Amino acid sequence: MKEGDVVLTPVPQADGGIKNRPAILLREFAPYKDFLVCGVSTQLRQEVKSFDEVVSTSDDDFTISGLKSDSLIRLGFLAMLPSAKIAGSIGAISSERHERLLKSLADSDERSEAVNKAPLIFAKLAA
Repeated sequence: MKEGDVVLTPVPQADGGIKNRPAILLREFAPYKDFLVCGVSTQLRQEVKSFDEVVSTSDDDFTISGLKSDSLIRLGFLAMLPSAKIAGSIGAISSERHERLLKSLADSDERSEAVNKAPLIFAKLAA
């Protein structure tokens, strides 16, 4: 697995269950091979403009992403995952999209505005 991959990982659900959900591998941290990931959702209404990014079926990288429908890459839903918690890769986003996502996270002006609208969520994943 590598940065930019779309992966499946177990995420706790509101009902107490755990379900494999898609996430984007944003950055790998050595030496333990932990990944900073962000969630992916089909709930497009949750988009934070100028922060999150929509992957549409008409996008050049949609087919290689492995996603099944228009999806929202939620930069406000971040988690650190050990590689052992990743069920597997289903595809990848383009390197251009990956770079845009990293820039959005790093850009303090855009991030400050977006965070004021939708606080970052650090997911607690099941052990």
